[in-house]
Amino acid sequence: MQRQVLVQHAHVVPGSGPELPGTDVLCTDGVITAVGAGLAARAAPGCEVIDATGLTVTAGFVDAHRHVWQAPLRGAGADMPMSRYFTEILGAALSSLSAADAGRATRLGADAALNAGITTVFDYSNATLSPAHTDAVVDAFAGSGIRAVVGHGRFDADDVRRLAVRTGRVTGALAVLGPEYGDWDETVAQLAFGRDLGMMVSAHVGGACVRRLHDAGLLGPDLQLVHLNAVTPEDAKLLAASGTAVVVTPTVEAVMGHGASAYERLADAGARPAFGVDVVINNPPDLFEPLRDTLRTMRLRSGSASAPAAADLLRAATLDGARAVGLADVIGTVEVGKRADLLLLHGLGHLRGDRAGAVVSCLTALDVRTVLVDGHVVKRDGRLTT
Repeated sequence: MQRQVLVQHAHVVPGSGPELPGTDVLCTDGVITAVGAGLAARAAPGCEVIDATGLTVTAGFVDAHRHVWQAPLRGAGADMPMSRYFTEILGAALSSLSAADAGRATRLGADAALNAGITTVFDYSNATLSPAHTDAVVDAFAGSGIRAVVGHGRFDADDVRRLAVRTGRVTGALAVLGPEYGDWDETVAQLAFGRDLGMMVSAHVGGACVRRLHDAGLLGPDLQLVHLNAVTPEDAKLLAASGTAVVVTPTVEAVMGHGASAYERLADAGARPAFGVDVVINNPPDLFEPLRDTLRTMRLRSGSASAPAAADLLRAATLDGARAVGLADVIGTVEVGKRADLLLLHGLGHLRGDRAGAVVSCLTALDVRTVLVDGHVVKRDGRLTT
């Protein structure tokens, strides 16, 4: 029996073309099967109907880099420098984490993400300390209803292989120290290992390694580089040309001393950067904050009230986010054939024109009314259902 959801009378921001006022979205067995006006006649008996009159529908947000297990530590590091982060968070707190703790912490982080309209998260998971920890993390994501890519943060080859064969909403990746924080030869071997398994490999970098990775033929869309605060415009072009996935976390980078965000340098080079929350010890668990922070920073630099256009940034939290986690063919736009990961946002029903820019410039997590992941309603009328 088909499982259908019909979202009716919405203002749809598809992310792949002009905005569509007065539009329905039909989802069948987790897939968007039609986008247009008057789709009720195509709905099967038993179809769930959601009245989206006055609401704005976008693709679900993609958080391309977060350490999800740190959710219980929210607010614990408002003035914490990186040196203390390594010893107190990645040292003391992480070492005390049991498998049950890892599961509960991950579930809390997943719920916070869903509540803020994040339907997919790339979890750079330091919490995969043992196979039992890994199972707890995976089970937590599965129970929450979120779509997750679990980046295994401890190089246990057998445990990583278990993640590599996962399909569906919760899949696996490899999270490594990378050449700027670890050994070069080890990074090369880990990248080869991940690629042999068909997994994306994620690493934190400042940017100094980009040229060396390029010269060694190691850049590519299955490599995800996070932060890149020191990347040069020339090296940003190498990343763009190779299709390497790039992620920035502007609010955390600013408060923890990483340096100025590389978003503009990467975007100017055509590298299509995505956004990440990163850590919640000093940062809200949503993507509205980095979206607006980036808009303000770029407008200050340009001296213009309209450049860049606010609407242009929405793609970084949707389609470019999907691309940065290896799921661009699956999610990131509201169009036929994509999985039905959708946000229904309120607060903009009075606008007659396009709304994408207003989503970026004016909305917050409080405006996330209803959330669908894989065609399942995981937040309804402001309350999580799972």
